[in-house]
Amino acid sequence: MTQNNFHEFQKQKNALKLRSLLTSLPPFAFEFFRGIEPTTTPKTRIGYAYDLRIFFEYIIEIHPSFKTKTIENLKISDLDLITPDHIEMFLEYLSFYRKPHPNNPNKYIEYQNDERGKARKLASLRTLFFYFYKKRKIKTNAPSLVDMPKINEKSIVLLEVDEIARLLDEVESGESLTKTQKKYHEHTKKRDLAIISLLLGTGIRVSECAGLNIDDIDFDVNGLKIVRKGGDEVIVYFGDEVEVALQDYLQERMCKNPITGHEQALFLSLQNRRLSVRSIQNLVKKYAQCVTTLKNISPHKLRSTYGTNLYRETGDIYLVADVLGHKDVNTTRKHYAQIEDERRRKAARIVKLRKN
Repeated sequence: MTQNNFHEFQKQKNALKLRSLLTSLPPFAFEFFRGIEPTTTPKTRIGYAYDLRIFFEYIIEIHPSFKTKTIENLKISDLDLITPDHIEMFLEYLSFYRKPHPNNPNKYIEYQNDERGKARKLASLRTLFFYFYKKRKIKTNAPSLVDMPKINEKSIVLLEVDEIARLLDEVESGESLTKTQKKYHEHTKKRDLAIISLLLGTGIRVSECAGLNIDDIDFDVNGLKIVRKGGDEVIVYFGDEVEVALQDYLQERMCKNPITGHEQALFLSLQNRRLSVRSIQNLVKKYAQCVTTLKNISPHKLRSTYGTNLYRETGDIYLVADVLGHKDVNTTRKHYAQIEDERRRKAARIVKLRKN
């Protein structure tokens, strides 16, 4: 399976998932998702579908005008009956709610949303209402009149220099792993070291890492061909330490016999299948917990670690945005605002008004 075929498979999988979710939404949702398809990623549309399903399940229950209706027979014109008050009530409801367990009606699953979760669901509603308002199919746009919840920016969680060294040492030695984990470690340590070195040394996304094929690596220029979130192919370059880890793993990889359809996959599971995104997330978590119990380290945090180190070394926010594949530099600037603040504070200390 080539990298393009892998991503095509993922697209098909996401398309089927969205199609399944559409059966639990009002019929007019199909028009909405068809309309935003050219400007959104499949994962974004799936996220919208989940958020909208929660909203319509809620509004059917509490709105007096919808008492005799089901989600399946809601019409676009019904959106005009939804007021800002209904939206605010929905956001309050999201703080804590229960749903029957899908496999046991006598049990309930509890859900909670913080301000970030509420903001995402309000953004989904705004997108839906704005789409039909812009097309003049509804006369009102209630979500646009509701303020976004205030989100307190979290500090960047990343690994410090000594933690990076300890993490790589742990992957090599497996010293702090459990007895069961150590049994598998001998068979996976070269692969795991190559993966974590690659994530730390290039800042690529976990999905980009999982999609890599053997022929995507060019050691003549120390470059990787990856497919970004939007489908663009780019070359990402890596340093000597990543090269050593990849070369070491590739000697082992060439001796493996992948199952049909996974012949070209760079990173293989013990079952000789392409390693999944979830598996990479789990292996990062496994090793990181041996190094720090205070930080919840994921592949995305390794990406943040790379971005932070690159920004500290270069001070070039545009370079960081380009290497990380951010289409809008403001996205990058938002993530690394606290580092910019550190730099400004440092500048203030450098300038002296009177010499001692």
